[in-house]
Amino acid sequence: MDELREASSGVGAPLRKVLPPPALCGFLLLLALMGAVAYATGAAAGPVAPGMQDTGNHRGGGAGGGTADMGGMHGGDR
Repeated sequence: MDELREASSGVGAPLRKVLPPPALCGFLLLLALMGAVAYATGAAAGPVAPGMQDTGNHRGGGAGGGTADMGGMHGGDR
């Protein structure tokens, strides 16, 4: 039985060292498949807010930069 193991391990040993484990290959394949399904679902659903367009008038950096024009969260008319 040991002779069979030595004979079979001599041929596939270098190949096994080069290839990643089968579980890693399966995980990467599943990850790619889920990414493709998510992309296809998003493309089929279309834009979230079709009427929302970028006007190109950006005054400052950061999220919520446009709220300063309307008084922000604290209100400008105190």
